[in-house]
Amino acid sequence: MPYLSTSTYPGPPWYQFTPNLETIWPGALRRIRGLRYERERLELSDGDFVDLDWVDRGQRRLVILTHGLEGNSERHYMKGMAKAFREDRWDVLAWNCRSCSGEMNRKLRLYFHGEIGDLGEVVEHALRTKDYECIVLVGFSMGGNILLKYLGERADDLPACVAAGIAFSAPVDLVDSVVKLDTPELAFYRKRFYQKLRPKVIHKARQFPNLIKAADLDKVRTWRDFDRYFSAPINGFSSPDELYRAGSAIRFVGPIRVPSLLVNAQNDPILSPSCFPEALARQHPYLYLEAPRRGGHVGFCLPRTSVSWAERRALDFVHEKL
Repeated sequence: MPYLSTSTYPGPPWYQFTPNLETIWPGALRRIRGLRYERERLELSDGDFVDLDWVDRGQRRLVILTHGLEGNSERHYMKGMAKAFREDRWDVLAWNCRSCSGEMNRKLRLYFHGEIGDLGEVVEHALRTKDYECIVLVGFSMGGNILLKYLGERADDLPACVAAGIAFSAPVDLVDSVVKLDTPELAFYRKRFYQKLRPKVIHKARQFPNLIKAADLDKVRTWRDFDRYFSAPINGFSSPDELYRAGSAIRFVGPIRVPSLLVNAQNDPILSPSCFPEALARQHPYLYLEAPRRGGHVGFCLPRTSVSWAERRALDFVHEKL
């Protein structure tokens, strides 16, 4: 019964007194020092590429980190987790989804919540080029959804050394999450995502003028509109509903056979109630659901320390299960 009815998260510093502050404050003000990446470009099987940022200390254990929507390896949550695992004597691979490393990708397709092929190629590349005996996957928001879907969909042919997965603030049900994202209360988040994605859409329209029309940006009024005109066709889907069904990890986690932790805060301003699959976790032998009362979206700050509780929780789970 891996549903965890209690959480060790004590809550954020006193000045983060709303869910939005818990979410926004770390991204705006948290700085991770003393961490240096080594970059490698991975050429993908379809002719595109992703950029990998390594912390290679010659260890036999590797953690692979996947960022959230329009994030990258430099985000505070990525660097904080990388530093925590490095100090616990792990190698780290923080990879950047297509178009997120500072250089636009070559192909029409960007990335989306259900794209597991690129993560699979990253895992295979790590195993092909270095001698690892244990790999743990950690993802944030979209990245958490991606890794849970990967562990479920690839359960029958998962590399033997992939030993665990840990997801924080993952929108595992996109159907309901998009409905919530389109509410007036979340206009701030929609606008931020939209501002980051708009230049990429314009770039893709220039690359592929017969497939993408930048003028359709003027038709976007909701997040579902954006997915209708851009996310779905760019990623090869006929409609937003098809995109959401293909991308929702909750539909794929049943076959998971490695310990997998999903940590979603109850006050997360972005997640819908269906992203807390308590009934499923109670019946699943490997899916652990932890729902702390507070934490915001990829927040989980702690008072009087620069270390995030998410970093401590991830290491605790790894030490407990492996």
